[in-house]
Amino acid sequence: MRAKGIGYDAGFVMNGQTRPFDREIVRRELEIIRDDLHCNAVRVFGSDLDRLEYAAGCAADLGMEVWFSPFTAELEQAEMLALLADAATRAERLRGKGANVVFVTGAELSLFNRGFLLGNTFRERTDRLVRRDPEALAQVRQVPAAMNAFLALAVAMVRARFGGPVTYASIPYEGVDWTRFDIVGVDLHRSREIAEIYPQAVRTLVAQGKPVAITEFGCTAYRGAADRGASSGDIVELDGAVAVRLNGDYVRDEEEQATYLRELLDIYEEAGVDAAFACTFVCYGLVHRTEPRLDLDMASWGVVKILDEGAAAATYPGMPWEPKAAFRTLAQRYGP
Repeated sequence: MRAKGIGYDAGFVMNGQTRPFDREIVRRELEIIRDDLHCNAVRVFGSDLDRLEYAAGCAADLGMEVWFSPFTAELEQAEMLALLADAATRAERLRGKGANVVFVTGAELSLFNRGFLLGNTFRERTDRLVRRDPEALAQVRQVPAAMNAFLALAVAMVRARFGGPVTYASIPYEGVDWTRFDIVGVDLHRSREIAEIYPQAVRTLVAQGKPVAITEFGCTAYRGAADRGASSGDIVELDGAVAVRLNGDYVRDEEEQATYLRELLDIYEEAGVDAAFACTFVCYGLVHRTEPRLDLDMASWGVVKILDEGAAAATYPGMPWEPKAAFRTLAQRYGP
C-alpha cells in the first residue's frame, strides 16, 4: 500500500462542539503521527478552515502527503459549495509551496448535510436509517442522482481553483460517479452483517482501474465493537451536545479495536488498495475513566485515549492522552 495514513481532526463543529486547538499540541501530534505511527499520509479534516489550513501546513512541513478534507455539517448545497471553494483555494496555496496535496471534496455529504435524506439533523437522518423507516429507505434510492448532480458542480468548482488530484470520501449507497475524480474514495467500515462480502467489495473497488483510497475505517474499543463497525461509537448518552456517560454496560477491549485495524489492513494490502486512513488519531471530548459507565473512550475512534483531568501523560509528557493498543498495532504495520 502506497499511502499509509490516519485521519486527523483539525476542528469540526457538530452540535456546537469542537476540539480544543493548541497549535503546539497540533504540531506535536502530527510529528508523532509521522515519526512514531510511521504514517506517510494524513487526512486532515475540519470545518474551521483556518485550523484546517494550519494543521495541513504542519503535516506538509513534516513531509507527509496531505489529504485536505473540508468537513461540512448541516449545510444547504449553496453553503457547501462556498465552503468547498474556500477550502480548494487554501489547498492550492499549500500545493503551490511544494506540498503533496490531495483534495477531498467533502465527506459523507448526504448523511451530514441537508437536502439528500429525510431529517433536519444528522441524528434524525441516522435514526431513521437505523430504524429502517420505509420512507427514509425509499429516499436512499434517490440519493445517487442528487449526489452526482451536486458533485458535478462541486468538482468543476474545485478544479477551477486546485490543480492537484481530487477525490471524495463517500458512503457506498451514494453511488458516486468516479469518472470525474482522480481517486476512488470510500469510508468503508466492516460490520458483522457485511463481513463475508467485505473483502470482495474492496476487490471490486480496485478492479475499476483507478487508485482506491479507504478514506476511513475503524471501530471503537469495547467488546463487540467490531461487529457494529460504523455504529460502534453510538453508545453515549448526551446532555445537550455533550457526552456524559455510556448508554449501557460495556467491557473495555482495546485489543478488539487493534485487531479490527490489523484485519482490514490485511484485506487492503491483498486487494491492492492505494491509500488507507484509519479512523482516527484522537477524539477530544471522549475522556477515559476507570468507572466503566463514565469511560467515554469506549465510544472513541481514537488510537489514543484522552486522560481524565489531572492525570499526567507518561508516554508523551505534555500531551493530554496516552496511546492505546490500536496505536501500537498501526505503528507496527506502518513501520519500516
